[in-house]
Amino acid sequence: MPETPRGFVCGHPIAHSRSPLIHGYWLRQHGLAGSYTAIDVEPGAFPAFLDRLRAGSHRGGNVTIPHKEAAFALADRKDAAAEAIGAVNTLWMEGDTLFGSNTDAYGFIANLDDRQPGWDARKGPVVVLGAGGAARAVLFALGERGFTDIRIVNRTLDRAKALADHFGGCFSAHGLDTAAELLRDATLLVNTTPAGMHGQAELPIDVDSLPDDALVTDIVYVPLQTPLLAAAAKRGLRTVDGLGMLLHQAVPGFERWFGVRPAVTPELRAMIEADIEAISS
Repeated sequence: MPETPRGFVCGHPIAHSRSPLIHGYWLRQHGLAGSYTAIDVEPGAFPAFLDRLRAGSHRGGNVTIPHKEAAFALADRKDAAAEAIGAVNTLWMEGDTLFGSNTDAYGFIANLDDRQPGWDARKGPVVVLGAGGAARAVLFALGERGFTDIRIVNRTLDRAKALADHFGGCFSAHGLDTAAELLRDATLLVNTTPAGMHGQAELPIDVDSLPDDALVTDIVYVPLQTPLLAAAAKRGLRTVDGLGMLLHQAVPGFERWFGVRPAVTPELRAMIEADIEAISS
């Protein structure tokens, strides 16, 4: 292993990643020697990249699109979250063993705990929009937190059914045409789809169907206030944006690579918000 700990985020493309900003902030905050860089790795080169990691190029790093499933397949050992989600976004070496984790589920829950403390005091029905990789992390997190009525809503019903079957008893699958009825008693609505991102269509979801005490969250963070969150706020509902999920999911990896557990501070959030505004303007 290199004497000065080195971390990375790899993907293709990768120039857009804000992970170096996040980890660089923590390295400076804690006065640690170390580095964290973005590395563009094409899909065909990913196995060789992991060979270099095994040989000691870095302590570990983050994996993003399109490598999360490949990292899952190539890691020697995976934690329970990665096994359930079927993807790895965090890697580290222990001796000769390459470990893989998925911290997206942790990041999702930690964001809600941070922005809306006590949000899960009443574990009523949850509606999750989408059935992709991000949905898998959110569904795992909600099941681990003890929710027992989790409704997966997706345009393609078969994909929602596949996820419900994968996770088991408290998960059910529904088509988008049933959303209004499903929202009537929901305590939480989660959007895991790209809808609402810049350049993407809006969700055909009417938040007026939700109870007055419902919480609405969106894992999209560009823009910070998606059309879904704007509609929920206009109705007076509690909302949580997706930026905190990005920040909190980075915490476990930093601790693995650099030996200090960092905190998601208002200063860090403000720094990333400013970067988002600068890129978006």
